[in-house]
Amino acid sequence: MSNPLQSFATALLKWQKQTFNSPLKIRLLVFMHDVCMIPIAWGFAYWLRFNLGKISPIFIDQAIHILPIVIFIQTIFYGSFGLYRGIWRFASTADLIRIMKVVIMGGVTTMIVLFLAAKLVNIPRSIFPLYALLLIVLLGGSRFIYRLLKNYADDQSHSLPLQRVLIVGAGQAGEGIVRDLLRHTEKEHHVVAFVDDSSAKIGQEIHGIRVLGGTSDIPVLVQQHNIHLVMIATPSAGSTQMRRIVEYCEQAKVPFRTLPSLQDLAHGHVKIDALRAVSLEDLLGRDPVSLDFENIRTAILHQSVLISGGGGSIGTELCRQIAYFSPKKLFVVEQNEFNLYALMHELSARFPQLHVAGHLLSVTDDVGLQSIFEKNQIDMVFHAAAYKHVPMLEDQLRVAIKNNVLGTKILAEAAVKAGAKKFILISTDKAVNPTNIMGSTKRVAE
Repeated sequence: MSNPLQSFATALLKWQKQTFNSPLKIRLLVFMHDVCMIPIAWGFAYWLRFNLGKISPIFIDQAIHILPIVIFIQTIFYGSFGLYRGIWRFASTADLIRIMKVVIMGGVTTMIVLFLAAKLVNIPRSIFPLYALLLIVLLGGSRFIYRLLKNYADDQSHSLPLQRVLIVGAGQAGEGIVRDLLRHTEKEHHVVAFVDDSSAKIGQEIHGIRVLGGTSDIPVLVQQHNIHLVMIATPSAGSTQMRRIVEYCEQAKVPFRTLPSLQDLAHGHVKIDALRAVSLEDLLGRDPVSLDFENIRTAILHQSVLISGGGGSIGTELCRQIAYFSPKKLFVVEQNEFNLYALMHELSARFPQLHVAGHLLSVTDDVGLQSIFEKNQIDMVFHAAAYKHVPMLEDQLRVAIKNNVLGTKILAEAAVKAGAKKFILISTDKAVNPTNIMGSTKRVAE
């Protein structure tokens, strides 16, 4: 059963939606509301000036006599300062600042006009600051009350179960996520609490949401508050801190997402859409490698490039990156039919001007490779064709050697015989002091 506040908010918003169902009608309603607030603020200013007591008829007559001037001047500033560009549903601090400018400028102008016209006879000087303060409260208060009622009605009318969220980091990024969630009309998340390792923040509140503990409390808080999702809002966290947070999330057995790094957020705003899965780079903490793209472009531009294993995870990305540098021709060797088809479809769509040739072929096919090199002048070879799954290859020694070792040998010999200028082997860190079959075969390939 709905409570009285919910019923009132729903009924009010329903009436407003049905009665004022066009932008013009809505602006007219807002304008009428703001104009009505002027005489209310003007009258209450006089009442406060005389300590809520009886006002002399002389002052009342003068106040009524000059009220049209006050309304006329104030409404001019309403329009000139763009007061009606803001939407009440999203009333914010910027709208309040705009209201303050409108009211103060209107009040000052009114005082100057009345001084020049009537020397402010029978007009107490304190009326003007009282009038400005009251009008700001009336204009700003009505907007924020409407926003609260709209948010409350939306929250109560939401039929789908909300995901209960715990946010890690009670800083600017965490506050930005909560603010963005509150703005969403289709609410899917409900932020229950924050955690932060700063002892000064524990017990504090952000947008009414309390910081309940540190990151070590994540498993306990997840269980106590039935948390469905953890949002990690610590873009400045190092790899060590990120690994520790991820460990706590994994202990709690709950999904978790993180924001991009500070460098990625430098030119944008913190939004819920920016959340992503925690990547391996977040946990490794390695410094990013800066590439000399100009030299890479010079080396690849107008060259015929062959990529083996082009349909694999590494080979596919190699094809995409190399295609950006406009090679003369791109030859892709891949033994998986579907992967090759998908890659060719993608490259033809994204790089229609690029000459791409796909070859359904294994790198152990000596005859097939020789045919490609004989028919085409290949300048560069990127060898990414390799079996790489460590546990699987432990029991597949024969195919591991055939593909990773013999395949490399066959492709390298074909490249040398055809006079290719460069041969780049995509290897792995497991080839350094190898302790497994995959690493050993890659070491031999090197």
